[in-house]
Amino acid sequence: MKEKSFALKGKLQDLFHWDEPEGCFATDRITVDGQKVGYMYREEPDVESKMPDSGWRFFAGDESDEYANNPDNVGVYALNTIANYDQDIIALLDSPYGTAFGRDENGVFQQEMFDPPEE
Repeated sequence: MKEKSFALKGKLQDLFHWDEPEGCFATDRITVDGQKVGYMYREEPDVESKMPDSGWRFFAGDESDEYANNPDNVGVYALNTIANYDQDIIALLDSPYGTAFGRDENGVFQQEMFDPPEE
């Protein structure tokens, strides 16, 4: 696996913390390519995971299934890290499990029907 070159350089701002687990998944379209979050959903956390899973999953929104299912294109991060890439997510992070949001044509997050991915 090659070393990733992240879009954000330098020290991250302290933008988000809570008393719940803060781990999440995000694709390289956000963290490497620097795209804003275009689609996000929160599923029941993976209790078998070694990370403290919040259940949040973040995508730019243009990833193919093949891209998103390739573990080389996804990373585990703290919610604060993804908030540094896109502060628009912060207001939505306390949403319950089973929620999904996508950006509309104006770039504003709208709640969408949660359709969990096939395992």
